[in-house]
Amino acid sequence: MSRAQTSYDLIVFDWDGTLMDSVGTIVACTRATLDELGLPQVEEALIRGSVGLSIAETVRRLSGGDPDPEHSARLQECYRRHWFETFRDRPVLFSGVEQLIERLEAAGHLLAVATGKSRRGLDHDLSATALADRFHATRTADEARSKPHPQMLLDLLDELGVAAGRALMIGDSIWDLQMAAAARVPALAVATGAHPREVLEAERPADCLDGIAELEKWLAGS
Repeated sequence: MSRAQTSYDLIVFDWDGTLMDSVGTIVACTRATLDELGLPQVEEALIRGSVGLSIAETVRRLSGGDPDPEHSARLQECYRRHWFETFRDRPVLFSGVEQLIERLEAAGHLLAVATGKSRRGLDHDLSATALADRFHATRTADEARSKPHPQMLLDLLDELGVAAGRALMIGDSIWDLQMAAAARVPALAVATGAHPREVLEAERPADCLDGIAELEKWLAGS
């Protein structure tokens, strides 16, 4: 029996930059938000490096510290408005993702999502794809503490009754990898989103793939 069938009972995916090619769109939405509010633009690397965090944590990082609550609320509201009115339908799944998820489910894996998106945002993306009924559980940033805190993963393990060592976390950011390490869950990086390969590899994941399309081959031990 293949490693794909035996090693991991549960596979947990990040969403943006891992399954959905959305990081560039998130950067554009952030820039539109800063422009509307008359705030100075920031380096693209800083925006990309915040992808995967909750929107509140992203605002804190982009502000260079803890903004006052009114400023933070204004930034978050403006970002959400731009996202839902203009940007949310632009991202697409990486090639082959729908078929990959279908095959993993057929092989007997439990599948889950742990994302920095809101529940509203994730539900929209799921309903816009063929993946709405494929995941056994999901957690979003408005249901748990922001990555890299391990609460999302710990909640999923508890809900699905899976031991940490029998799960695998897959993500494109150091926040995904640090969350997994804090939950004592093995992690796999994909170099398709928020952080470059050398930054991901510094977190010592089990491996770093060029993209999610390589997952089945990796699981099979090739």
